[in-house]
Parts: sequence; C-alpha cells; structure tokens
Amino acid sequence: MNNALNAIKRCPWCGDAPDYQKYHDEVWGRPVYDSHELFAKLCLDGQQAGLSWITILRKQSAYEEAFLQFNPERLHAIQGAERESFVERQMQNAGIVRNRLKINSIFRNADGYMALQASGEDFSEFLWSFVDGRVVDVKPGEMVDIPTQTPASEAMSKALKKTGFNFVGPTICYAFMQAVGMVNDHLRDCHVRKL
Repeated sequence: MNNALNAIKRCPWCGDAPDYQKYHDEVWGRPVYDSHELFAKLCLDGQQAGLSWITILRKQSAYEEAFLQFNPERLHAIQGAERESFVERQMQNAGIVRNRLKINSIFRNADGYMALQASGEDFSEFLWSFVDGRVVDVKPGEMVDIPTQTPASEAMSKALKKTGFNFVGPTICYAFMQAVGMVNDHLRDCHVRKL
C-alpha cells in the first residue's frame, strides 16, 4: 500500500512521510467555507512561522486540545488574569510550540474574530472576499512557479492586522489560502487535480 502511495505523482513538498502525503491528498487545497475551521487553520498557520508545516501538522491535535478546539467565542471569553494563567499553562505544554508570542496570538486572533462578528462580518465571507468568493486555479507547472505571497494575500494580511490578528503576514496568509483551497496550487501533473 505504501509503495502504491509513493508511486502516485504529488506536489514534491510533501515528500515521503505518510502523514504529510495524506495531508496533501485529503486536506491541502480543498475549499473550506466553515468560519470556525478557517479560524483554526489560520491560527495553526501562524504557529508555523519559522518552522516547517509538518511540525505543526504533527502537533495539531495537541493544539486543538489545548485551545478549546479553536473555538473563537470560548477563547475570547477568557480575559485578564484567567488568560494570563492559561498562557502560562500552555508555556509548559510540550505538545505545542512553547512560544509566548504565538500562544498569545491565538487569543488576539479570537478577539479579532469576535470584533469582525460584532461588526456584522461573517468570517468565511470576509476571507473569501479576497479571492472574490471563488477558487483561484493557478495550475503551476513546477514549484518555482508558485509565489510565496500575492497582492491578495497582502490585502488579506493588512485587513486581518487592522482587525487585531497577528502572525498573519502576507506569506502566512498565502500559505493559508493554499491550504484552505482559496488558491489551487497543486502542480499540473499532481494526481489531486484528477480527483
């Protein structure tokens, strides 16, 4: 079975690791419209800053457990001393990346999410507006054809930061847009394009 999986033509970034290949085949680039799922993915992409995605992928379940399944309403409700205590506990959590700025960013992002909601913005519609509500199908031939950021990811980054989000630079936003299917950057000869 593993040999058959490895014989399939994939985007080369996922390498030979079975969990990374499964992520590539079943998750990456599939359009996501659920606001909570988008929030979780954006937070996880922020945790990746300076690290490889596989590191965060392998810690995803620990993050979900630690951060209340990335429920923005519940995270936002934790304020003041309770939030400080929560952050201190997570600084001892070996299952996640123990970086205080990154841990705090999840709370900042939850605050931003709730601020958008309070202003009448649906988070999914807000994010998808940067690609006019439809998938941008790039059809790259090689990895060198794939940008690390675009005007759309720059605009998303700027808008998110204005709302209070952090760890949402244009490169992180572009990786997020790829992962949640706003942009289809599977290479032209990747088997996922034929599914």
